[in-house]
Amino acid sequence: MVENVKIGKTNVMATPLGLGTNAVGGHNLFPNLNDEDGIQIVKTALDHGVNFLDTAYAYGFGRSEELIGRAIQGYDRKKIVIATKAAQTPGHPDQLNNSPEFLKQAVEDALKRLQTDYIDIFYIHFPDGKTPLNEAVKALEEKRQEGKIKAIGISNVSLDQVKEANKDGLVDIVENQYSLLHRDAEKELMPYLKANQISFVPFFPLASGLLTGKYSSSVSFELDDIRHSNPDFQGQRFVDIVKRVQQLQPMADKHQSTIAQIVLAWYIKNPDVSVVIPGAKKAKQVAANADAQKVTLSKEEYGTINSLFKDL
Repeated sequence: MVENVKIGKTNVMATPLGLGTNAVGGHNLFPNLNDEDGIQIVKTALDHGVNFLDTAYAYGFGRSEELIGRAIQGYDRKKIVIATKAAQTPGHPDQLNNSPEFLKQAVEDALKRLQTDYIDIFYIHFPDGKTPLNEAVKALEEKRQEGKIKAIGISNVSLDQVKEANKDGLVDIVENQYSLLHRDAEKELMPYLKANQISFVPFFPLASGLLTGKYSSSVSFELDDIRHSNPDFQGQRFVDIVKRVQQLQPMADKHQSTIAQIVLAWYIKNPDVSVVIPGAKKAKQVAANADAQKVTLSKEEYGTINSLFKDL
């Protein structure tokens, strides 16, 4: 089993594979979600040795946090790492707010929904384009000094925004889009984070399912399906991606695993990734993802996967 990872310069220790919970209570993001299913998804993660739960106010406008708060009752809170985020104004989710007053209140509100005394990681979900990010981070530092949060994060940020937020060296963790298919972060962002002891968490690590091996190049999507307008799912690029993903099957067979587990194992072995947070809509998906922590890639296998998707 892989070792836990340290978050930034803090004493927060997380499993290298976590759970993204936008489908736990995220009724504004996915149709036909069931609250009890969401609670079971969280419990399944904890029961399978996954201690990192990634949520946000924006997932169901607080509903995801409420369900997690219910799900963790009866578990040892000290063994769970909860990360949540805020920026969207309640009642006006398209209006972003990073003001110190807003963020400090957002922490208090999240604590109530999560039914906990502290939050391990609190992110500014999106920059609002107005508040200086280092001022926003200072507000979260106040909450850290009060013992309400343990680590400070920022999400959906450019390198310049990370530098602005980290002027006082207070940022512990960044969550941005990154996957084998979208690797811009490798150029400048990751070297800066490493040099400044800032952890990195990629979202969409399985690229909306494209990296799981479940697609064939002949599949098509309805007009109202978000994949219909996603460039990764169109034309020759889609065909190329599917072909390369299928090349991972022999490696998966060798490890008696799935392609998705092989891909997740690549992130776990990646020295620039701290925690990978695949989402799930079903408890059995959570259990399967958790088993990726049992897959140990060799240096050669890691390099093979790296090269396979390098020039996409």
